[in-house]
Amino acid sequence: MPELPEVEVVCRGLAPVVGRSIVGVSCHRTGLRYPLPDLAGLAGCRVTAIRRRAKYLLFELDDGRVLIWHLGMTGQFHLLATQAPAALHEHVQLNLDDGRSLRYRDARRFGYAGLMAAADVMDHPWFARLGPEPLGDDFDAAYLLAFCRGRKAPVKSVIMDAGCVVGVGNIYAAESLFRAGIHPARAAGRISQQRLAALVLAIRQVLAEAINAGGSTISDFVKADGKPGYFAHSFQVYGREGEPCLRCGTVIRRMVQSGRSSFYCPDCQH
Repeated sequence: MPELPEVEVVCRGLAPVVGRSIVGVSCHRTGLRYPLPDLAGLAGCRVTAIRRRAKYLLFELDDGRVLIWHLGMTGQFHLLATQAPAALHEHVQLNLDDGRSLRYRDARRFGYAGLMAAADVMDHPWFARLGPEPLGDDFDAAYLLAFCRGRKAPVKSVIMDAGCVVGVGNIYAAESLFRAGIHPARAAGRISQQRLAALVLAIRQVLAEAINAGGSTISDFVKADGKPGYFAHSFQVYGREGEPCLRCGTVIRRMVQSGRSSFYCPDCQH
């Protein structure tokens, strides 16, 4: 599933759409994970901004509405010539006033979209309970210490909880915990503020590096230009079970937490 860096990369890749007007809409199905909103009503609207909140893309329109899109597991946006033929698993085409079109493809159809007034977005159930952005000023050691206080849950589960901080998915949680030297199963409430400060810094560094590398392509993810991301080449623990730790040489181990694989170095992380 695309995580925060991948969605941010897609968001930045769609910058050419900003300022363009939608002149036509084609939908090849009525729903994905949920029924699609009335996208035909977008015709005549101009896209004034595209931004990201958590793993959602928000297309701000000049009529005061926002088109919200979640990529699900295999969702992709591509910017192509309007006359380019539809590709396999292509479900939505938004034609723009510059002769190009924004295409949405989704092989597994777990993505979903919403269309609502801008004033209603942050109170919507998709957003109302989200924690701070990990690259924003509200996410710091003091905040994380307060959130973790008294919690017996494993720290990896806590930082993957969108109510704590958004967008730290499985890959980036594993990589961040390795950099901070914290075992993924350690109880969140038993970690000092100093170590949590190291974790906050690691999360920021890992996410920023992943964005700069174009995200991580594991299976389906590609950028808006159709090219893969390259951060997977920088993984230090994720997917490296049985291989030597790049820091100390100890064999990387894997365990299962909440149905997800956790990779860690038993010597570097405690």
